[in-house]
Amino acid sequence: MLVGLLSDLHGNEPALSAVLDDMPPVDALACAGDVVGYNPWPGACVDAMRERDVPTVRGNHDRAVVTDTSFAFNSMAGAGVRYAREQLTDDQLAWLETLPTEHTVLDGRVKLVHGHPEDPDRYTYPGMFSERLLGDEDVLVMGHTHVQHHEVFDGQVALNPGSVGQPRDGNPKAAYAVLDLEELTVEERRVAYDVDRVVEAVREAGLPDRIGNRLKMGT
Repeated sequence: MLVGLLSDLHGNEPALSAVLDDMPPVDALACAGDVVGYNPWPGACVDAMRERDVPTVRGNHDRAVVTDTSFAFNSMAGAGVRYAREQLTDDQLAWLETLPTEHTVLDGRVKLVHGHPEDPDRYTYPGMFSERLLGDEDVLVMGHTHVQHHEVFDGQVALNPGSVGQPRDGNPKAAYAVLDLEELTVEERRVAYDVDRVVEAVREAGLPDRIGNRLKMGT
């Protein structure tokens, strides 16, 4: 079974469309959260997950939108949260509100979290990957750092598919991963998209220019 793994879409519909077009045929999709935030297409990204019935966990930006909080977000993140809150329909907000902080799918073999198995807001960078993160699942999928990485530990896999909508590993291409659940192998994939379109849309939406400009550098 092949599983397409997404995370941190962050309202970037052009990047998400490029990922879905680039993705090889898969048997299932799953998402490690932060469907909204930063970029100006929160509704389109929510609908893409809803319409495909993609198992999804709640990221910190998703939670901020539905709980009317901004936590300790910087000005860019706070602006994206406010924008999403204003733009999403009641049905879209209700879908975000139903998302769990942890979700085990595919007969218990794959666990989805946003940040860390013990804390959805904790960043788990590649140097922090270890077998101690894993429980009974075969595969642990995390997001939040926007850094693509995976490691195999004695027949179990810990991975971050990277960010679809705001990569932060120095590569501006949209990131995702394809998991072979039978072989327990991971293919980390990248795809280019029209970043200039996003930069212009960010400006037209009245969002901070840096939201779009940083996409050119993948930071």
